Amino acid sequence: MDLRPDWRVLGFTAGLAVLTCVLFGLAPALRSTRVAPVSVLKAAGRGMTSGPERFGLRRGLVVLQVALSLVLLVGALLFVRTLRNLLTLDPGFRQNNIVVANLDLTRLNIAKERRQEFKHELLDRIRALPGIDSAADVGIVPISGNSWNDTVFIEGSDNRKAVPWFNRVTPGYFNALRTPFLGGRDFDDHDTATSLKVAIVNETFVRKFLNGQNAIGVTFRLESYVGRPTPTYQIVGLVKDAKYVDLREEPVPLVYLVAAQDDRPDNFPQFLIRSNVPVAAALPAIKQAVSEASPAIMSEFHPLQSQIRDSLLRERLMATLSGFFGFLAVLLATVGLYGVISYTVARRTNEIGIRVALGAQRGHVISMIMREAAVLLAIGLVLGSALALAASRTATSLFFGLKPNDPATLALAVAALAAVAAAASFLPAHRAARLDPMAALREE
Repeated sequence: MDLRPDWRVLGFTAGLAVLTCVLFGLAPALRSTRVAPVSVLKAAGRGMTSGPERFGLRRGLVVLQVALSLVLLVGALLFVRTLRNLLTLDPGFRQNNIVVANLDLTRLNIAKERRQEFKHELLDRIRALPGIDSAADVGIVPISGNSWNDTVFIEGSDNRKAVPWFNRVTPGYFNALRTPFLGGRDFDDHDTATSLKVAIVNETFVRKFLNGQNAIGVTFRLESYVGRPTPTYQIVGLVKDAKYVDLREEPVPLVYLVAAQDDRPDNFPQFLIRSNVPVAAALPAIKQAVSEASPAIMSEFHPLQSQIRDSLLRERLMATLSGFFGFLAVLLATVGLYGVISYTVARRTNEIGIRVALGAQRGHVISMIMREAAVLLAIGLVLGSALALAASRTATSLFFGLKPNDPATLALAVAALAAVAAAASFLPAHRAARLDPMAALREE
């Protein structure tokens, strides 16, 4: 995102602000030019005992302010709750205290048949560091946006065809991520290029492709390609579902293959390193270990937790912006309602003075003013609720774990806006109840 200052954006917003001020400034000026002097004098004479003012432009604008404020507030709450749902979601692994090391071994010119051995030695060097709990090489880091799928044929009576997603990992991967096993075993050092090819699958693979049957011992073969053999794999383990591409996805059928059985190892390993100390404390030792293995290794390190938070950039941006504008809209609606009620109190000062002089209690005066504010507030909330429900449906794809017509969100927004608006209306009502009757009657 390019957030540098842009004169076109500044010019547009400045012009819009000037136009808004001119239009809303002209409205009362034009109204005043159409008022006849005689009617003003008559209105002044009636003002001493006038009742509630008729519903006009001023009150209509306050109602519109309240309605639009509710729309923005509902949107803000939906986006904030969406972000919260994603941040508190269980992705199927533990993301804290994990460093992602992206390495480039190109400059070492390691022969293809020695690449796995070099990576294994480097992992052993890192695992031996103080404070390091476990470390593993992984083809696709979870929630990185990358993916790999392939066609497989599950051997059996019907030789079922399936298209699961894949990842390639070394022993220790599931321990590093704290992904629990539900059956079978983990990969180990006995799973080599010359041993039986093995795989570990997740719950969704079993549910979708094996109809929930026991997966341990089931074999499948990859779709063959021209010039390449068709390898057959035996499932030796079952793990809990974990997020693969992003946090929003539904569980996908996933197959894990062991890295040692990859016949085309690359020069770009990605290590997941879990420490039992804070990431910042473990990082210097990890960098030193990589540098000691070879100064020619190019490397980049970052916490897995930061990567996952960065994947939620859009959600955090929407929550921040909508929250700011929602707060601003509520503030403007509160100021507008306060201004209208204060103006009404000022217009009815004589009437209020007479009521108090005739024995009206303060509670009666407060309720009289608050009733007028409540009418404006109620109309605005009803209109705003309808607009909010319609507007939220247009952003359904941006929500997570929420429906656009979520009743709890709407109720919370209505209650919050009503409470703030009621407090703003109570101030001029309370001030009206404390009027000195003699001072009020002398006021013109």
